[in-house]
Amino acid sequence: MMNFLLFLLGLGPILWLIVALTVLKWPTWKAACGSMVVAFIFALLIWKLPLMETLTAGLEGILMALWPIVVVIIAAVFTYNLTVRTGAMDIIKQMMTSVTSDKRLLVLLVAWCFGGFMEGMAGFGTAIAIPASMLVGLGFSPLFSCLVCLMSNGVPTPFGSIGIPTVTLANLVGLENTHLSFTTTLQMAPFMLLVPFLIVIVTGKGIKALKGIWPIVLMSGLSFVLPQMAIAYFVGAELAVVVGSICSLAVTVLMSIKKKPDPQYEMHIEKGETLTLKKALVAWSPFIFIFIFLLSTSKLLPPINNYLEQFSSTVYVYSGENPNALTFTWVNTAGVWIFLSGIIGGLIQKANFATFKSVFVATIKQMVPTILTMCFVLACAKIMGYSGMIGSISAFAIMVAGSFYPFFAPWLGCLGTFVTGSGTSSGVLFGAVQMNAAEALKLDPYWIVALNSLGVAAGKMLSPQSIAIALGAVDGNGQDSKLLSMILPYGAAFLLLMSIFAYVGTLFLA
Repeated sequence: MMNFLLFLLGLGPILWLIVALTVLKWPTWKAACGSMVVAFIFALLIWKLPLMETLTAGLEGILMALWPIVVVIIAAVFTYNLTVRTGAMDIIKQMMTSVTSDKRLLVLLVAWCFGGFMEGMAGFGTAIAIPASMLVGLGFSPLFSCLVCLMSNGVPTPFGSIGIPTVTLANLVGLENTHLSFTTTLQMAPFMLLVPFLIVIVTGKGIKALKGIWPIVLMSGLSFVLPQMAIAYFVGAELAVVVGSICSLAVTVLMSIKKKPDPQYEMHIEKGETLTLKKALVAWSPFIFIFIFLLSTSKLLPPINNYLEQFSSTVYVYSGENPNALTFTWVNTAGVWIFLSGIIGGLIQKANFATFKSVFVATIKQMVPTILTMCFVLACAKIMGYSGMIGSISAFAIMVAGSFYPFFAPWLGCLGTFVTGSGTSSGVLFGAVQMNAAEALKLDPYWIVALNSLGVAAGKMLSPQSIAIALGAVDGNGQDSKLLSMILPYGAAFLLLMSIFAYVGTLFLA
């Protein structure tokens, strides 16, 4: 009975978050602040964590959020906003839509390939909003456009915004980045191969839509998964989806150009201005530099990586027993390289100082709620971890589920993302629970912790925040319940398949 009571109280901050977001309809940052306060009070009064230790636990979470997470978020969205301001994003969009007039392949290119690229580079809703608005501009219906973009956006989410969800999760539970990234990609692979087929079937209203183009669909999935797996294994989470989406885009474009459109699925598309190689390179320049900088400073080039790693500071913030080391890498961190790439790319695109300044200020204003959310959620997670609240949740969950725990592990990832709309927040909320379960059950911690990210993919499709972003981009506000009813069968089916895969995979691999 006592274990159950501690379990419920340990869930208090998370239960509050659910109520605040779904019943009270509070904004995410405000609800997250409430969760932090609940965790603070419970840690003091129930788990008897001394005041100074509770304060320093929260401070550790806030500092971890500010560097490098917030820096990467601001840098990624700033770079995207700058390409919009300079007009480069319009050229990139035109390149996507000038390849074919077959609506099945257009959806594959825009929702899957380009959507994956936007998730890898910027994340935070851009990978849903931008492709959905592009599809509506091409003549697709708003609800259909939202549906295929929600379906496409789930599986890249653990590697969104230069890998922040997976990097944060790895740092939080003390696992190695590349190993966790590879394991996550391994778990995602079957579902990443399935999604391109599903969105084409939905586009053509039946499995017959695959006729004549299934090799392209298959290669679109394979050319995404295999490079992502290689980058995850050798480099880590930061460039995994970026490289995968670029390879998928290149392969899908090349195969689509050679494919004569089926009259049954052909769309009339107006031709824009003539594109040249120079225009294309200028438009893509910030993203090209991101790719070059992150790759050249990664562990693939040890001399550069080792030299830059010296520019870092390690501190201990938590004042209690067994504090975690907090390392601030000042130069060789994704946020620094993305900012530098955005500035160089912006100069190539003829942006002046006034443009840089206005875009940066607008980006900060735009991202303030997200910044606050990250700080509050990580502070809450650290307080829950150091106080023993996470341990109480894990102990009861393991006692009840036992050896079947891996079946339910993706549900936690799904719940965290459904509630917050963020793969990063889901990992912060439940990563330590998964780690504790793996240790208690003597299972491979990489496999079990990665299952949280597997569930994130299903939760991202269904999240009210994702649905609102999609509808807002296509002027479809007020149709939330209709879109939810459309995406719900796919999200629920994915979660069930993921749970079965997680359990069976644990028997053989963990």
